[in-house]
Amino acid sequence: MIGKLKLTNTQQKTSPLSGIRVLDLTNVLAGPFCCHQLAHMGAEVIKVENVKGGDLARQLGADPELNARNMGISFLAQNAGKKSVTLNLKDETGKALLKQLVASADVLVENYRPGVMKRLGVDYEVLKAVNPNLVYCAISGFGQEGPWVHRPAYDQIIQGSSGVMSITGGADSAPMRVGYPIADTIGGMTAAFAIAAALNAPERGAFIDVSMLESVIATMGWAVSNYLIGGVAPTANGNENLTSAPSGTFQAEDAPINIAANKDEQWEALARHIGRPELIADPRYATRELRKTNRLTLKAEIETVLVTRPARDWARELNRIGVPAGAVLSVPEVLAHPQITERGLLATFGLVPGVERDITVVRTGFKVDGSAPAVDSPPPELGQDNEDIYRGLGLTGRQVAELKESGVI
Repeated sequence: MIGKLKLTNTQQKTSPLSGIRVLDLTNVLAGPFCCHQLAHMGAEVIKVENVKGGDLARQLGADPELNARNMGISFLAQNAGKKSVTLNLKDETGKALLKQLVASADVLVENYRPGVMKRLGVDYEVLKAVNPNLVYCAISGFGQEGPWVHRPAYDQIIQGSSGVMSITGGADSAPMRVGYPIADTIGGMTAAFAIAAALNAPERGAFIDVSMLESVIATMGWAVSNYLIGGVAPTANGNENLTSAPSGTFQAEDAPINIAANKDEQWEALARHIGRPELIADPRYATRELRKTNRLTLKAEIETVLVTRPARDWARELNRIGVPAGAVLSVPEVLAHPQITERGLLATFGLVPGVERDITVVRTGFKVDGSAPAVDSPPPELGQDNEDIYRGLGLTGRQVAELKESGVI
């Protein structure tokens, strides 16, 4: 095994995938996000990028200057801690080098369209012969089979195909896209989960077929099951929680506030706290089902009081008496909040090569034994690890230089 990370005992305790090598042949979001999770769990992740430009995400993001430098913000967001090598998989020498890398690896992740790796001659069956213990994960829009198998798929296509857009927004605004690439992200998270499970199998070696479409539908359990079991088709209901009332978004004096008084005792505590105890005895709101049926009139009654004071004041008071509530925050507001800044979710890397300034990125949403998993290096420049990785395969410096001159790396 070459190029393994050397971790301290403390790091090993919080790095369950320490010692695992992952080849990341993915682009843009779903695959890189998957491997981002694996890197933070301690795996050594080597991005195998195309020679001409690398991961397309290097050219995407809100900063045109960084896009021009091939270090776009979209790339920086989920590639910290990884290494980068370049490789031309259309070249026979490049394919041979990939096989050498596979021989040293535990996992390979790719998100090409189904059939591309086979056409290149480096599909699972070929690579399995090189490394029978390889966990090979293919992420695609619709999976490796089925009538849509050859359709191209981006996040928005999956959001529409999955039914997510049909139930997002309100009656007057649906269908509506979720405000971030939820399908790509769920697909990547599903892949990371499946890979971690496969690595724990008594006998290593598996082909994992991740469908972004199916991954998203799997997370829609409540909405889908209401239809499958109850025969009730999901509808778009804006910010209202159809399982309970009063539960949704309400207008306070200065901003919206979310309140989820889902239990009878929470509803009664809310009514008393806002000075409207008579609502408890109102026959329109006597039971959970009646409150759901009359949710809009109940919401209007509650808002007559909420609009008299700021959202954060209400949220603080309601939480204190056991009624779940929270102001609706912007992204900058939540990132600046101590709940985020004090738990180690954000990581800052100083003077990142290729970026030439400090960057702050998001880690993962969990802790292990009280510590937030972290990587110790920023996102890599394209091909920055060619020398180390390829020489680790036994190539000489001169051979590496020749490969670069010939366009193989």
